[in-house]
Amino acid sequence: MNISVDSSISELQGYLEQLKWIDNEVISDVVSAGEGNMNVVLRIMTDRRSFILKQSRPYVQKYPDIPAPIERIDVEAQFYDALGKSEVSQHLPKVMNYAPQEHLLMMSDLGDIMDMTSIYNTRVVSDTHIHQLVQIAYQCHRSSVSAAFPPNMELRQLNHQHIFTLPFDMNNGFSLDDVQAGLQELVRPYQQNLELKSVIAEMGENYLSHGEILIHGDYYPGSWMHSGEELYVLDPEFAHLGQAEFDLGIMTAHLIMATHDMAYRSKVIDAYPIDIDKLLLSRYAGIEIMRRLIGLAQLPISRTLAEKKDLLDIAVTLIQL
Repeated sequence: MNISVDSSISELQGYLEQLKWIDNEVISDVVSAGEGNMNVVLRIMTDRRSFILKQSRPYVQKYPDIPAPIERIDVEAQFYDALGKSEVSQHLPKVMNYAPQEHLLMMSDLGDIMDMTSIYNTRVVSDTHIHQLVQIAYQCHRSSVSAAFPPNMELRQLNHQHIFTLPFDMNNGFSLDDVQAGLQELVRPYQQNLELKSVIAEMGENYLSHGEILIHGDYYPGSWMHSGEELYVLDPEFAHLGQAEFDLGIMTAHLIMATHDMAYRSKVIDAYPIDIDKLLLSRYAGIEIMRRLIGLAQLPISRTLAEKKDLLDIAVTLIQL
């Protein structure tokens, strides 16, 4: 069954009973649990409890015309399983049931929490949150994971297109003036910078190469949830064995986009307990800033053209360090 917020309660009741995931409890309500960029995510309320259902489709939920591997939910399930007994598990939802054939996860409901995309508008990130997020990433990276962890290559290749390739192609079909008048002309010089694009292409090959460290793969404010000082990390469908610098570079990019302050690069580097490749981190950060401003995956961020140019120039500096 393909679940959705429009599924009838009786349908879901029967479906979950058939899966033996509920017994002697009655579903009272079904609501959407967040935007669900990649997958369908529902909050199910019963007369006893609430829980989350998450199901993948053979396309991106937010952009149905973009195909995506339906097996990504299996990667997410294996990520949670790999870290279920580690120190970092307190910052992850608990997997209660998993039906691979249905591409369906049942997870604990973390309650009334918000993602951290609000930082784009407040332009403030607490040092406490930065430190905690870096430590969570580090705990994931240092976990002992089998080399048989899914390579997740099909989803990585999709990600590669939208991070390293399409945003820098002048004929990509994106209408940036639909995002903001004047943006198309603003980005043209960056798309014509062959030296810059050469470095970006090299970093794309790095991203697709095999690594030995378990990374989240999409470590940005939409995956960070908080309730006061309590932090959780969700949506690891892009997880794979790769480079710690990718997670940290993505994190750094979004902190800089929120604050317009390059000092956050040093804050992330200083908070990470072991030495990392600072150049690699910086280049990943710069590319992420650029693709979020000029690619398809736009953020809930309001900036003037002048501010976006400043961010693009910061990104170029990071890439060409």
